[in-house]
Amino acid sequence: MERAPEGVDPNIPNVARMYDYFLDGKDNFAADRAAAEQILKTFPHTKEGARANRAFLRRAVRHVVSQGVTQIVDLGAGLPTQGNTHEIAPEARVVYVDYDSVVCVHGRALLARAANVDFLQADVREPDALLDKLGSLVDFDRPVAFLALAILHFIPDDSAYDVVTKLREASAPGSHLVISHAVDTTPDTTPQALEIYRKATAALSIRTPEEIRRFFDGYELTSPGLTYPAGWRPDDPEPPENAITFGCVGVGRKP
Repeated sequence: MERAPEGVDPNIPNVARMYDYFLDGKDNFAADRAAAEQILKTFPHTKEGARANRAFLRRAVRHVVSQGVTQIVDLGAGLPTQGNTHEIAPEARVVYVDYDSVVCVHGRALLARAANVDFLQADVREPDALLDKLGSLVDFDRPVAFLALAILHFIPDDSAYDVVTKLREASAPGSHLVISHAVDTTPDTTPQALEIYRKATAALSIRTPEEIRRFFDGYELTSPGLTYPAGWRPDDPEPPENAITFGCVGVGRKP
């Protein structure tokens, strides 16, 4: 992917394309790869962490579907990769949301191959406008699952909590919130990573586990609660000893 769509500057690192690189995807530019490699120098396990996050997505989506949820909104969905939400839950209505023009181009290509799927260009940081656009795609009188994987740590504190609160208030009982979020386990080196992301398309807001837990106010945390990605209902009951732990994940249900 070296030819940029119209209106896209390939010289500015893009967090979605960087994440695609971490997943060994091919939808990224030289600037994205360079920024991603800088992150890998500071956090060499970032690729493993991205894969663990993707595996958590699969397990969490299977869980919410098992709870009878038939509508899923994937916030900050990123570039289409292996194991998309609609592939995990083909029976569900899936709406992907992203504000990035490159992501949306790929999303529209995805729509040509999948039924019962929409790709919405919207900014998660503007929840009122987001909910207004979702109104024609989602029935908020029925349960809906909001996926917020690796997205809330790109939103500043006040806005991030406001986004989650408004999504909860708009949704029916039985709705779910799925979160994965970076945590600061290396305070001596984290500022270097923050500076790299600051120069990309979205700055990084690292939070503590206690601050991440606040996102689930008004939800009942599903067992095992807030944990590391490989520890949430693993397919293998005994995750490897070196399981990546620098992120927190959780699933909440609105009572």
